[in-house]
This record gives sequence, C-alpha cells and structure tokens, in this order.
Amino acid sequence: MHNVGIILRRELASYFATPLAYIFILIFLVLANAFTFYLGGFYERGQADLDPFFTFHPWLYLFLIPAVSMKLWAEERKSGSIELLMTQPVTLLEAVLGKFFAAWIFTALALALTFPLWITVNYLGRPDNGAILAAYLGSLMLAGGFLAIGSCMSALTRNPVVAFILGVVASFAFLLAGFPLVLDAFRAWAPQPLLDAIASLSLLTHFESIQKGVIDLRDLLYFAMLIAFFLYATVVALDLRKAD
Repeated sequence: MHNVGIILRRELASYFATPLAYIFILIFLVLANAFTFYLGGFYERGQADLDPFFTFHPWLYLFLIPAVSMKLWAEERKSGSIELLMTQPVTLLEAVLGKFFAAWIFTALALALTFPLWITVNYLGRPDNGAILAAYLGSLMLAGGFLAIGSCMSALTRNPVVAFILGVVASFAFLLAGFPLVLDAFRAWAPQPLLDAIASLSLLTHFESIQKGVIDLRDLLYFAMLIAFFLYATVVALDLRKAD
C-alpha cells in the first residue's frame, strides 16, 4: 500500500497542477445546482429533501466522469510515460489502484463541495439527514463505478478522445442495463435467466435503492465487485498491451 499511496499523492497533485481540475469542479457544481433548482424544481416541490439533487447525478457522471478517467492510461500510453512508470519498483496493480483512488478522491472532493445544498435544505425544513448521507454514499459509489469502467476503457487505447467515447458508451450500457433500451438487444435470443442477470447489473437501479436511504449490503457489494472487476480488467488490458 506504500507504493499505492505514493502514486495516489502524485496523481492527485497533478490534477491541481493545471486549471482543468478547477474547471471540472466548477462545471460539476454549476450543472448540479442548475439541475437541482431549475429542472428538479427544488423550491417548487415544497419538500425538505435533496431528491432533485441526487436524481441527476447518474446523468452528470455519465459525461463528466469519463472526462476525468479518459487520461488515466490513454495519455500515459500516448506519451510513453507508462514505460517510465513501469521501470519504477511498482506493480501494475499498485499503479492502477493509485491512479483510481486519486481520481475517486478528486471526484469525492467535487461532491463534498455541494455541502451548501445540504445546509440550505436544513435551513428550509427538517430533512431526513440519514437518508441524505446514504444518498451521498450512493453517489460516491456510483462515481467509483463509472471511474473503474472509464479506467478500463482508457487502458484499451492510446487516444484520450476514444477513451472518453468508450467510457460514455460502456457506462451508459451499465447505467440502463435493466431497461428495455438495453434488454431488447438480448431479448430475441437470450434465455430469461440471462436477461435477469443483465438486468441486475443496472447501475441506476442500485443507486436509486441507496438514494432512497436504504443501505442494502447487496447494493454495496454490487458496487465493490463492479469496481474490482473493472480494475482487474484494467490490469489485464495494460499487461496485454505493454508491447504496443
């Protein structure tokens, strides 16, 4: 874990070495507030909760998280710096974990900066703060899932733009895995048990369950296994493409 910590600190510092990190945080905060107050009708609903805020998180993350993850490995491979990284006394797994956790902490920081909304809803009424905390946890786990998927897509290509597109497409498929838009592609030939298995992979379904304030161990295990699977896939993809 020592090597993971070193890579994490290096990567996290690199985010704030350029204005891109501040631009990302600003865009996230502006869009999150705009969706909450205008599309979500925060005031018009007359209810002391943050449902209008969290409802739009999956769709914000669908495009913003791949923008963070697209350079995790594609840029390293494009510039050749991955070869320098691999000469250091670190394993591929340590490098993947370090980069992932740095991106996750950066995303968590952007999410934490939305705390004025929490203060606002407590000022206006008496919300269920336990449910709000659960929703924040669900949002953080959702962001981790998107980042793991994006990390894997970034490891498959040298082009960050291609990595972004692959990340959006793969994340969209997992987001709506339990909906007809995705299931219809399998319904004609797949048996019902397979359809049920695909439907159970829906990021949106598991996030909405936690968003309601219900922290089910099955939902947490789903996100943990999804993240672990795609981080392992990232390691495999990088190992197979070391010679490229």
